[in-house]
Amino acid sequence: MTFELLASDFYSYENLLNEQEKTAIAELRHYLETEVKPIVNGHWEAATFPHEIVKGLAERSVYSYAWEETKPFENSAVFRGFVALELARVDASVATLVGVQNGLAMGSISVTGSAEQRAEWLPRMASGEVVGAFGLTEPTSGSDSAQGLRTVATRDGDEWVLNGSKRWIGNATFSDITVIWAKDAADGQVKGFIVPTGTPGYTATKIEGKQSLRIVQNADITLEDVRVPESLRLQNANSFRDTAKVLRLTRAEVAWAAVGNSVGAYEAALRYTKERVQFGKPIASHQLIQDLLVKSIGNITASLGMVVRVSQMLDEGTQKDDHSALAKAYTTARMRETVAWCREALGGNGIVLEYDVARHFADAEALYSYEGTREMNTLIVGRSLTGFAAFV
Repeated sequence: MTFELLASDFYSYENLLNEQEKTAIAELRHYLETEVKPIVNGHWEAATFPHEIVKGLAERSVYSYAWEETKPFENSAVFRGFVALELARVDASVATLVGVQNGLAMGSISVTGSAEQRAEWLPRMASGEVVGAFGLTEPTSGSDSAQGLRTVATRDGDEWVLNGSKRWIGNATFSDITVIWAKDAADGQVKGFIVPTGTPGYTATKIEGKQSLRIVQNADITLEDVRVPESLRLQNANSFRDTAKVLRLTRAEVAWAAVGNSVGAYEAALRYTKERVQFGKPIASHQLIQDLLVKSIGNITASLGMVVRVSQMLDEGTQKDDHSALAKAYTTARMRETVAWCREALGGNGIVLEYDVARHFADAEALYSYEGTREMNTLIVGRSLTGFAAFV
């Protein structure tokens, strides 16, 4: 399949990809444009999830790009970033599905699981046979998850008993397993557990009334004396530091998704302004519209430069928490500006799903908040710059 650079990739960063990676991007782009994009507005409006895309994405190896048993980074981080961008360019909810499955759930097992756990679960998740979720955030614990987890795990012989609750858990209404993070009642350290969602005492209830990422099936999870065997405890997750290793890897890909969401809004705005005629000519020929478009492509290009470099640092083994935190904070802030300018360019039509910008505009708010708010990521970077922790 022929690969063509995105018109919104103004400085041609995609040329950093090798030919195999370009072919994979071209195939994914074709699938998303022909099979996914035509259905997302309907599902967004109905707040339903197109389950058929789980297998469709698996057939294009999207879930197996990052994690394999012996080689967790078979493909370049820059390539994986462009996958996240491509997904979010079509729909941020689809990018979130993959981010939860591939980055958070599979990532938890790959980074903190044993060799036996990786061999058992990762191939089944890569094929789409098993869908995963990631249970960290709680009703009263979000930004303070490192200290504020209230879900408790109590050892009882060869089993663990989990009690507590989780909130905003993506994929959780239909996931087969959920990685639950809980404090060990004995030592107070955070540990991870692979919890099959059919386990007695596990309940997931869909969160209704969302105005962002409406396709994502977020759930409240209740854990009441949920028993899991020691074999389902992630064997290398012994403190929140191990949880943070997973978040560092996925935070950079959320930054990529933010760029993709900006690109989706920009492309829709550019297309619309070239076709929309007012005062006898396309509104794209008006100075004020061109100003909005140029500011948008400027934000996209600057953000792309940042996420490309952060991913290169991951490949080099030099990326740190503050690097991914700055990328997430910066790109999501620029995304917020960009989708607003694109909505403005469409006038009244900017709030109608038919023209695509409205969906990107609304979904930006969720991307701006999850995987660490701008403020929390700013404080991570601020601590790195000054040596002082200013979290509280």
